[in-house]
Parts: sequence; C-alpha cells; structure tokens
Amino acid sequence: MSGFFIAYIYFLIKKMPFKPFTDYLLLEKKYSPHTVAAYTKDLERFFDFITNQYELGSLLSVNYSMVRSWIVYLVDTGISNSSINRKISSLKTYYKFLLKTSQISETPLAKHRALKVAKKVQIPFSQTEVEDVLELFDQANDFETLRDKLIVELFYSTGMRRAELIGLRLSDVSEIQKTIKVLGKRNKERIIPLLPSVLTTIAKYKIFREALPGLGASNTLLLTSKGNPIYETLVYRVITRYFSETSLKVKKSPHILRHSFATHLLNQGAELNAVKELLGHASLASTQVYTHNSIDTLKQVYKNAHPRNSK
Repeated sequence: MSGFFIAYIYFLIKKMPFKPFTDYLLLEKKYSPHTVAAYTKDLERFFDFITNQYELGSLLSVNYSMVRSWIVYLVDTGISNSSINRKISSLKTYYKFLLKTSQISETPLAKHRALKVAKKVQIPFSQTEVEDVLELFDQANDFETLRDKLIVELFYSTGMRRAELIGLRLSDVSEIQKTIKVLGKRNKERIIPLLPSVLTTIAKYKIFREALPGLGASNTLLLTSKGNPIYETLVYRVITRYFSETSLKVKKSPHILRHSFATHLLNQGAELNAVKELLGHASLASTQVYTHNSIDTLKQVYKNAHPRNSK
C-alpha cells in the first residue's frame, strides 16, 4: 500500500464523525488503514439507514430491532450472508468500543447470532501442479520472469498473504539466517525460514532489480519493470497466468497457493501449531480449516497400514 493511499485514508478518517473509534482501531488495536476505512464505511451506511428509517441523530440509542431491520434490508438487496456478517462485525466492534468508553450501558448486539454461511471448499493446488509451474521458470533470465518466479516461490514456500508479499523490503531478507521477516495483520512480525532454492532466486532477481533504470533508493523487494512497487492485481495476474497453464481448477489465486502451502505441510506431518505460526494466524481455529485434506491423507495411511484392513 502506497504512502499516499495511507495518508489519503487518514485524511478521510479525520473528516468522519467516528474519529474516536477510528483512532482506537488505528492506534490501540493496530488495525490497518484499509480495515478501518471498511469499518467506517459500514458504520456510515448503518447510520444513513437508521436516520432515514427511525429519524435518529445518533447511534447511541439504537436497539436490536433496528439492527435486525437493517439486516432484513441488506438481505433484500441481495447481499450475501458472509458480507452481511462482516458488516455486523463492524457494528459489534463499534458498540464494544462504546461500552468500553462508558457511552452506553449495554450493546444492542449482545444476543445477535451470525447468519448461516455455506462453507466454501477451497481446493488447493496439488504438489505436481506447483512443481509444473516452477518448471515453467527453468530458463528464467530476465527481470519480469525472475520476479514472477520469486512471487510464486515466496507464496508456496512461506504461505504469506498477498498484502504481506507486496509489503516485503530488501532488508527483510536475511541471507545469513536464511529467513525472511513478514509484517502481518495488526503489524505483527513473524520470521519464516527460506529454502535454498528461494534464496537462489532472490539473489538472481536482485541482480536484474539493481539494473532497473531510475530505481533510486527503493527498499521495496518486489517491483514492476518501471521500478514501482508491485500491486494486488499484478500479483493476482501472475498466479492466474502461470497456474492456468498447469491446472484445470476453477479457482486460481494467491490465497489458494497459501492454502496449498498449509495443506501440503500438514499432509507431510507438520504440527498444526507450527503451521499456525508460519501462517501468522491469531488462533488455532483459523488454521484448522486446512486440515480436511490432511485427514484424507491420514485415512489413506490408515487404510494401507492397519493390520485388520484386509479382513
């Protein structure tokens, strides 16, 4: 995320009536400006609805019946249950803040239950599919191809998120320690080991990177050919472009590659807690969504190894 974009979000936030809340999210909870902007947008739309429907000038006197009517309105507009749950999560966080600051005595969302959401089964790339993609880079000998190879390798060897990859700096890579420092959600840092093959790609890429015209003193690791930081749609295009050549799966994205990283580690016997730390998850529950594929592997091992299976 560019410094200009962050500054612009801060400017918008200061102009909004929820500034004490947004300051709390930014300064105390360490939420990203992007997340804070999304929360504020949800609150503004809820406030508009409450003002129009109930002629309230403040959210302090809202009751759950009013919240429920907003939910019904959102359902009628065709918004998915998962999107509605996210918006209500913004409200819950806001009212928890009001409770904490003694502006209200109880939250109108105390008894709210999230709408049911159908579980989406995300199918990871197979190890063969990933290896086939990496083989496409065997003859990589130019800046963009080496950069794209590094993007794929970093995703698959570290499991980092797309935003984390974009924010990587040259100084985050330690060739001596063979590690990379990743700045995750809420500015939490984690150190991830790097495979020798990835370090080799980084070394080759840096040679071409340093030859970019007008590079200046940029510390950003991954750049465009014009010397600018890479951006989200570019990363997405890289993954879809190369995996479209080796995979017939409908969903191809950086997150699926992160999903593949976790699933393959678990299939090879990695401990769930270790994978949790590598992924930068706050809770074990977030990591457990990747265990369904490793369960299939365990079933196969059980089937092949149990002495009574043939009886």
